[in-house]
Amino acid sequence: MSGNWNSGLPFLPGYAFYDVTKSAFHRPQTLDYKNGYALPRRPTVGIGQDPLFSEQLILQEISKLSSETPAITYGSFDQSVVEDFIPAHVALDKKVLRFYAYFQENILFSPEEECRARPVVIYYYLEDDSMCIIEPVVENSGMPQGKRIKRQRLPKNERGEHYQWKDLNIGMDLEVYGVKYRITQCDAFTKEFMESEGIVLNDPEPMPCVTRGKNPRPSYTTPSEFDNKQQFLTMDRKVLRFFALWDDADSLFGETRPVTIQYYLVDDTVEIREIHKPNSGRDPFPVLMRRQKLPKKIKPESETFPRCVLEVSTAEVDEYYSPKDFQAGQRITLLGRHFLLYDCDGFTKEYYQKNHPDMKMNPSELPKNTDLLREKKEVPPYNGFGSLEDSLQNCFSLIPEPPKKNVLKMLENDHKVLRYSARLDSQNPEDEGRRFILSYFLSNDMISIYEKSSRNSGIIGGQFLEKTRIPKPGSTLDNPEFYSPADFAIGATVEVFSRRFVLTDADHYVLMYLESNASQIPCQTLDSLRQKLGVGTTNNQSADQNGGDVGEPSS
Repeated sequence: MSGNWNSGLPFLPGYAFYDVTKSAFHRPQTLDYKNGYALPRRPTVGIGQDPLFSEQLILQEISKLSSETPAITYGSFDQSVVEDFIPAHVALDKKVLRFYAYFQENILFSPEEECRARPVVIYYYLEDDSMCIIEPVVENSGMPQGKRIKRQRLPKNERGEHYQWKDLNIGMDLEVYGVKYRITQCDAFTKEFMESEGIVLNDPEPMPCVTRGKNPRPSYTTPSEFDNKQQFLTMDRKVLRFFALWDDADSLFGETRPVTIQYYLVDDTVEIREIHKPNSGRDPFPVLMRRQKLPKKIKPESETFPRCVLEVSTAEVDEYYSPKDFQAGQRITLLGRHFLLYDCDGFTKEYYQKNHPDMKMNPSELPKNTDLLREKKEVPPYNGFGSLEDSLQNCFSLIPEPPKKNVLKMLENDHKVLRYSARLDSQNPEDEGRRFILSYFLSNDMISIYEKSSRNSGIIGGQFLEKTRIPKPGSTLDNPEFYSPADFAIGATVEVFSRRFVLTDADHYVLMYLESNASQIPCQTLDSLRQKLGVGTTNNQSADQNGGDVGEPSS
């Protein structure tokens, strides 16, 4: 069915019929893109259009087909392949034109030059037609260099126009913000791009040298024996470093301290830094002497100069310290302080080998008594409060820490207790019937004493001594010796804080434990336990092997 089947009907309401052949019901596009530009789409003939305009289009199409009959008759011709459209910002991305130029700077009040040529590099970004101008940085030039104009579109004139790549060429003056830049050269990519666009580049120009004045002003300078400028350019950031010891033992609380002496070759200044050590008790101020020139010899007429309150100038100094005055292995006095130069770094050794080969830089060994011999700290006597180890921690630090414990021993011997029965050895007749249980804890080597209660004795039983370590009689506080299971034999006397206890019996677990460690227990202690527990110990056989209460001693 043709698309113009209702073209003969008048375009009135009721004369338009629904097209039953229509299969696409989406909203059609109204724009077509040709060569990257949006153009309105050519209207098509359909239902609801002007019949006369439709007929006119049909006639135009017929005439166009009639004019193309030779192509149909003799076959189709080869059509060129249409390339994909690439936007300008994609095709020209990261493509930069680079031109080399310079500008003239006027020099005022200079007898040697009137103007100076400063080279720059001009970058032109084809992506967005922006430009930036950068001056190469020269070390120690004394001039602010780097980026002169940041990336932007540079104005061309007062009408609001901007510079384009077509406006740039070699041998032209580019005026930007009142400064004229003379373009002298460009790189290979810029030359290839400009020639591909049909622009003929001019011949490159040489970069001019510094323009000197034709008639410079006469100047008179006194020749100097030493060139300070040459010293600055050649010796900048070169430092001689010596490792020394400051001998301050002559002062009241003096000692020998390690320091670092640094000699700056650029201006012949000396700086002394103290090496800070952790837990030294001093504030971390490393600079012992600030960087300055040290006078070695004062002029005779300036001997009375008040150097303690006024700074010494070159008018009063006859000679300053130089690298020849510093030698490894020798002693030197700086501002009244004595230093021993015992070593230096690698750069210092190379400098002396090259400039002063006659000076031998032989490092010396450090003296053994680098620190001032001090008297040994005496530990104050034990005051009786707390344990001996806990009280000793107060002598080591202002904030005492708890003494370290043998954790492995505590885990292996946890809940292991050796129990002994004992009586009090006293001349008082009232203490004859008192019975005690002495418990030795293997986890921390502490002893506790418990008193059994007896009827009508008039003495209240219970805890007699809490857990503590008991030193042996005759032991000192510097080297205390405490009781151990090897000292607890049957019939032995244990002195506990001026009280004497006689061991009369023991638990069966005591004998089992001591026999398992027989190499550390004397034979006398084992024999006394075997003799006591081997005969008439039926009441003690039922005691818990892990440390049950000791019953009444056998008769």
